[in-house]
Amino acid sequence: MTEHILIERDGAVQVIRINRPDKKNALTRAMYAAMAEALTEGDADPAIRAHVFLGVPGIFSAGNDLQDFMVIATGGAGGNEVWDFLMALANAQKPLVSGVDGIAVGIGTTLNLHCDLTFATPRTVFRTPFVDLGLVPEAGSSLLVPAVVGRQQAFALLGLGEGFSAEKALACGLIYALVGEDDLENAVLDAARLIASKPPEAMKIARDLMLGPRQPLLARIREEGERFRERLQSDEARAALMAFMTRKKG
Repeated sequence: MTEHILIERDGAVQVIRINRPDKKNALTRAMYAAMAEALTEGDADPAIRAHVFLGVPGIFSAGNDLQDFMVIATGGAGGNEVWDFLMALANAQKPLVSGVDGIAVGIGTTLNLHCDLTFATPRTVFRTPFVDLGLVPEAGSSLLVPAVVGRQQAFALLGLGEGFSAEKALACGLIYALVGEDDLENAVLDAARLIASKPPEAMKIARDLMLGPRQPLLARIREEGERFRERLQSDEARAALMAFMTRKKG
């Protein structure tokens, strides 16, 4: 496990904590691998009944580490770790709860689409600037977001890259509840403990019924992934990524 992903236990709850604050919790390939492993092992452990995702104060995740993007954009190998995580996330057999505070960009937004309950603080902004970087939506977001918020709000989020405040995300049904910064972790853990206290077989059946068949989602994640990798190696994406990284250094 990477030191940037902390795996903790709270009774029957597994806590996956993103912990790379110096880089705004940007996710590296090693971090994706660690989260995929945690989800897979947690699903296989009968003592675990719920998974929780948390970041650090003010930062859930700024998205994918752009250095990793640039390696693939310039012809390098990689990306299997991201795929493994998305498959583990979409195939998760136990309820997922997330707590989001502050920055939530790219996968920092789309991860929450797979959660059964997401809590966010008032200062949180959900943002998916994929098109601005010459890329396309990922993690099944092109299927999940329109199903929840409708096509036009989905276009605003995924096409225009418009930031959604936590209040707007709540009104659109993208998140479950709005809580204060100091109350976030307790609210998330209380919800996860409540889930863990329920009869696990009945909970699994109920959740599976609500999720419905997962094949359409898995197929969309696969299609998005193919397009995403193609786009990473496009002139348009390379130019956008280089421009973005130059602005960051400046």
